Amino acid sequence: MSLLKVNDLKIHYPIRGGFFRTVVDHVRAVDGVSFELQPGETYGLVGESGCGKTTTGRTIIGLNKATSGEILFNGTDLAQLSRGERRKYTKDIQMIFQDPYSSLNARKRVLDIVAEPIRNFERLSPEEERKRVQFVIERVGLNPEAIYKYPHEFSGGQRQRIGIARALMLNPKLIIADEPVSALDVSVQAQVLNFMQDIQKEFNLTYLFISHDLGIIRHMCDRMGIMYRGQFVEEGTSEEIYNDPQHIYTKRLIAAIPEMETANRKEKTLIRKQIADEYRQTKDQFFDKDGRSFGLKKISDTHSVAMQ
Repeated sequence: MSLLKVNDLKIHYPIRGGFFRTVVDHVRAVDGVSFELQPGETYGLVGESGCGKTTTGRTIIGLNKATSGEILFNGTDLAQLSRGERRKYTKDIQMIFQDPYSSLNARKRVLDIVAEPIRNFERLSPEEERKRVQFVIERVGLNPEAIYKYPHEFSGGQRQRIGIARALMLNPKLIIADEPVSALDVSVQAQVLNFMQDIQKEFNLTYLFISHDLGIIRHMCDRMGIMYRGQFVEEGTSEEIYNDPQHIYTKRLIAAIPEMETANRKEKTLIRKQIADEYRQTKDQFFDKDGRSFGLKKISDTHSVAMQ
């Protein structure tokens, strides 16, 4: 049984106009997205800024309201529950936010930041709470005495580890990681990503990993979905999509990855020109007259592409 199954999720925001502020159209931030996660799996949502991947993650955790569709968590449709009814599922779904600087309250000590989730769901004595926070802080690679410090006393990578510690406090089943390393230096990114893989095994976690960086997604994820304008254009295993992309948008994304080897840059430039030519010739096979993608079609058991 899938841990999380999203069926035809739509998140539309009204555009109002005229004297009476009537709804004249909608912004289709997410428009019919479907995917599922198995326990212990890492699934990646990839796409350019504004494609709807973060909105999808925030809606799953309950920060945004779904217009329609199903969000099945262990068989329960979270989209149909009230805020109060969702509460008992909240502890099983946690989120790591993109910016380690703004996601931590600068006026609170690490002890209070990391302990906040258990204060909302459990009643522990101050001593029990301190021991539990110190245990998790140690697991994320920080000194136990760090709980008495404030966020400004840590580096970016250390702050992100504090955010991860907060997400782990309730022993969740699913963690939604919204571009957790995009604000960090490249060397620190590698440390945090490897650390996230280590704790996934230790705590038996399932990740929904959101990023615009295909290289990071390939390193972290078992399967991925490519999003464009609120829709999936391709879905499959990381190796399938990286080594054999079928949708023209996926090819353009992969071609946009910077080439680090100077000897290969001319070849990479030529590939980008070829893909640009292919886009001009074949875009009608992948997009309708309004620029929206067609529905996904299976081309293998694990690989699907949006095409006519």
